[in-house]
Amino acid sequence: MKNILITGAAGFLGSHLCDKFINQGFHVIAMDNLITGDLKNIEHLFKLENFEFYHHDVSKFVHVSGELDYILHFASPASPIDYLKIPIQTLKVGSLGTHNLLGLAKEKKARILIASTSEIYGDPLVHPQSEDYYGNVNTIGPRGVYDEAKRFQESITMAYNRFHGLETRIVRIFNTYGPRMRLNDGRVIPAFMGQALRGEDLTVFGDGSQTRSFCYVDDQVDGIYRLLMSDYSLPINIGNPHEISIKDFAEEIIKLTNSNQKIIYKDLPQDDPMQRQPNISLAKKILGWEPKVGREEGMQKTFEYFSSLSDEELRKRDHKDFTSHIKK
Repeated sequence: MKNILITGAAGFLGSHLCDKFINQGFHVIAMDNLITGDLKNIEHLFKLENFEFYHHDVSKFVHVSGELDYILHFASPASPIDYLKIPIQTLKVGSLGTHNLLGLAKEKKARILIASTSEIYGDPLVHPQSEDYYGNVNTIGPRGVYDEAKRFQESITMAYNRFHGLETRIVRIFNTYGPRMRLNDGRVIPAFMGQALRGEDLTVFGDGSQTRSFCYVDDQVDGIYRLLMSDYSLPINIGNPHEISIKDFAEEIIKLTNSNQKIIYKDLPQDDPMQRQPNISLAKKILGWEPKVGREEGMQKTFEYFSSLSDEELRKRDHKDFTSHIKK
């Protein structure tokens, strides 16, 4: 049985990765400091012999006893609400945490996959975004704590690959959605879903012409699994290339939830990207991967998940928009 360490395991994407590797017959060592993760996402795995959980911050020294074959580093705040509330921790997990895990991978002779993000492209001047585009990022803006943490993460990972010969993989994750997302994390889909289910008007920042491309979690996990098992060490985009404007998407949510809410508009936050669409040619060529779940099917599953939450869970959210966390 192969052993895999998954950091950020109690988060949205991390918990689905735990499920995937359990189902593939791995012994999963899950690690999370629960600063944004939730044990409810993985509590169904606690009874399994081939699953163990450690409450730990990977920004501090990481030790795992015994053999280790793979590491997935997914520990990081991933939404504007989170990384603007905890900017220093975001920078630390991307730098110190990544350094610690690369060192662990070197010691254990394990293959490590690092979760990067489409945010390394910033507010892109190239569309759609391919892996050879270097990005347009404001290093000192409010979003820089996340963008630069991820860009450094990629740099140190490639340094370990080239200098130490470490087996490394880098996935650039585009907007992903599905069950277990947090309603109050500031990302588009849970924000719209929560507002619709509470009977509130849907908030769109700017005029809504900015675009996003949404990938269902099952497709994302499949792409990550294929990348880990591949021989490719450079970054690869994993996301759904079907692009939609935020305004049109808000109208889709209103229709899906059968609500009569209106769309209200607020000022666009600083450095919010106007376009986001992955070029997945490399993923198709190297991994034989492309998304299978259409947005209509994926959103229906996601809506069913959010609809199953209790009234208390629906009410428990941060009313402030994420711009309120930026010190003037």
